[in-house]
Amino acid sequence: MLLTAAICCLVSGSFLFAQCPQFAPGFSTGTIQSGDIDEASGLAASRKNPYVLWTHNDKGGSARLFAMNIDGTHLGIYNLFGASNRDWEDIAVGPGPVGGLNYIYVGEIGDNDGVHSSIMVYRVPEPQVDANQSPVELTVTGVETITLQYPDGARDAETLMVDPLTRDIYIISKRDEPPRLYRAPYPQSTTQTTIMEYKCELPWQTLTYWDWVTAGDISPDGSEVIVRSYNNGSIWQRPADANLWEAFGQTECPVQLLTGSETLGEAVCFVSGFACGYMTTSEGTYSPINYFPRIFKADLDENCHVDFRDFSFLASAWLSAPGDDNWNSDCDISDPNDSFIDANDLAVFVGDWLADK
Repeated sequence: MLLTAAICCLVSGSFLFAQCPQFAPGFSTGTIQSGDIDEASGLAASRKNPYVLWTHNDKGGSARLFAMNIDGTHLGIYNLFGASNRDWEDIAVGPGPVGGLNYIYVGEIGDNDGVHSSIMVYRVPEPQVDANQSPVELTVTGVETITLQYPDGARDAETLMVDPLTRDIYIISKRDEPPRLYRAPYPQSTTQTTIMEYKCELPWQTLTYWDWVTAGDISPDGSEVIVRSYNNGSIWQRPADANLWEAFGQTECPVQLLTGSETLGEAVCFVSGFACGYMTTSEGTYSPINYFPRIFKADLDENCHVDFRDFSFLASAWLSAPGDDNWNSDCDISDPNDSFIDANDLAVFVGDWLADK
C-alpha cells in the first residue's frame, strides 16, 4: 500500500517532467547483403513481420522494395505494380484505410531542382515476409497512388512519415532554412491531388549541405519523432493528446549517428517489438545497418520495456540496503546510486514507465 501510494503521488506530482530518452552507443548489426541496393534512401521496420526491414533505392531505379533481416540478409525483391521511381526518397510503415492492416508508404518526394508541380506517395498493404526465408522476387498489386502538392511551391524533400495515431502523412522539406513540416490529413484521396497543409518550421539549423534533413520516422505508439541529416539526429517527444507538430515545440533531444560508417546517411527508423531503439543505414553498396538500443534503467528484466514485471522486482527490494535479505543491487537505479531502494529509485522507475508508454 505504501509503495502504491508513493507511485500515485509521483505520477501526479509536478516534478515529473519529460526527459530526453537515452540510447546506448550504436553498433552494426550487419551489412546490406544485396548488391542491388546501392542507394538505400529510406528504412522502415516492419510492423507485421518481426526482424524484417524494408528499404529501396534512390531515383532512377525500378519501382521495387527490398526486404532484409536486421543483419542485412536479403529476403526478397517486391516490385510495386503500376508504380514508377522518379526519385524515391523515404519509406514508412503505418496504418491505412483498412483497420488492422499495416501499410507500406513510399515517398516519391525528391525534387533537387524544385520543379515538380506535384509529388506522390505510394501506399500498399505490407506483404507477408519470413525473416528466415530464401530470397524471392514477387510483384505486389493493389498499389494506391496519393498525389500531393505543396501549398507554397515545389520543394525537395527526403523525409516521409505516417502518424500511427491519425494516419496523417507528413513530409519535411530538405533544404529550407529552417526545414518545413507539411501534412496531408487522412483520408488521403487516391483520385485527386491533395494540397498539403504547412504546419510549422523545425527548430533545426541547415547551415551546410551536411545539415540537410534526409530522413525521419514516428515511433509506433506516436509518442516520438526522430529526424536526421547526414551528420546529426534529434528526437522530439509528443505530449499526450497533442498534434504531431506540437512535438517540435518540445525539448530537442540530440541522438547519435555513426557518421563514420555512413558515407551518405539518408535512412532512419524506430524499431519495436523485437528490439527497442532506432536503426540507420546509408547509401552505397553493402552499407552497414546500425542499431542504437534504448536505455531504460528501470528495465530490470532487460526485455526493452518497463512493465509490471520490473515493478515486482523493485517492490521486492523496497526499503532494502546491502546486507538485507531482500537487497537487489539491480534495483538501485537512482543517479547516483545510494545503496538504498527508496523513493529516489521509484522516481526513476516511474519516469521510465511513463517514457515507455
